[in-house]
Amino acid sequence: MTKLARHKTILELASNAPLASQEELQRALGKRGFKVGQATLSRDIHELGLVKTGEGYALPNGNGASDPSLPSLPPVSRLVREFVLDVRPAQNLLVIKTAVGSAQPVAAALDSESWPEVVGTIAGDDAILIVSPNKKATAKLANRIREMLA
Repeated sequence: MTKLARHKTILELASNAPLASQEELQRALGKRGFKVGQATLSRDIHELGLVKTGEGYALPNGNGASDPSLPSLPPVSRLVREFVLDVRPAQNLLVIKTAVGSAQPVAAALDSESWPEVVGTIAGDDAILIVSPNKKATAKLANRIREMLA
């Protein structure tokens, strides 16, 4: 299972109720098929911005009221660095190859940026098709994404 899937699960668990300890979170993740060590769990907690309260680890808003079906995505630059393998322009289209299982979260992050070069995205399992208004916009978008890879 991917890091993004694990992060989504952690956010879902934290939105239901504060997690008393890292051990409790580790057990809850184990029940959902995620085997994680303490170091990985600490990094996840830090990356997701969970806060330690008197009741345990919770979402930063303090009340766990966020919608677990819409977890916040990591920054687009991070997703691109971690999962994008290749960027291929073709006329006003841009094909982005990703690691298996990563295309949809990368596409969602790209969509959330609301860049004028992006008319729309379609994501499969390991590829994203981005439609741009013209070849110039496609080239600009390809360069922007390649800069994130560097």
